[in-house]
Amino acid sequence: MGALEWLVFFAYVPVLILLWYFYHEDKLEPEPKKYVIGTFLLGATLSVGVAFVVEALLTPRWGIGGYLLPAGAFYLALVAGVVEEPSKALAILFPFRAGQMDGIMDGVVYGVAAGLGFAATENFLYGLGYGLQVTVFRALLTPFAHGTWSAIVGVGYGLVAEGKGDSVGGFLLTAMVLHFLWDYFAFLSIAVPAYDIILILLLFVNVALLRYLLIMGRAEDEQKAWYYLLRRMWG
Repeated sequence: MGALEWLVFFAYVPVLILLWYFYHEDKLEPEPKKYVIGTFLLGATLSVGVAFVVEALLTPRWGIGGYLLPAGAFYLALVAGVVEEPSKALAILFPFRAGQMDGIMDGVVYGVAAGLGFAATENFLYGLGYGLQVTVFRALLTPFAHGTWSAIVGVGYGLVAEGKGDSVGGFLLTAMVLHFLWDYFAFLSIAVPAYDIILILLLFVNVALLRYLLIMGRAEDEQKAWYYLLRRMWG
């Protein structure tokens, strides 16, 4: 394969494997594949496009005179968190408005789908700009991070859909904060590699959060097992 083919492979194949895993974690009432795939594709296209445009307006253009706002690791990380999480939430609106979400597990599946789609295209674009090795390295980290942050937002939508929540605002804010912390220490680690230790710790925190949401989703689904059974019989 040529360089571009390898770039596509490492950007998209690992996240599709993760998507397959999380899709099959929803065992009692699997979501329609077309909505899961659609959410993934929206995360990979619409969400990335919106984030790219807004971030281009808010972040400085290095090497070109005139900055829109002051630059720095804190500011750049803040912009990334505040812009990218709502952008990914747009993709989750697709199954939410279609009436496909009714609980924690649904939120995890659709949230992960949006986050993985976003991470895949972002990694692809980074590879175009900085080389295949960057995409390979990011493929080991960012899918778990983006998947976790979007899963948190997805759970918020799932709880609202089943009448257990009034707003996704708190979930979205949590995702923004986690995203900000990740990017902030990632930027700092460029100058001070010792900050990589904090990044590793944050990775474990994100994976643990995602695992916790899966456990909560399974527990909720088990409580609704009879409901799912009756819906299959008379649905």
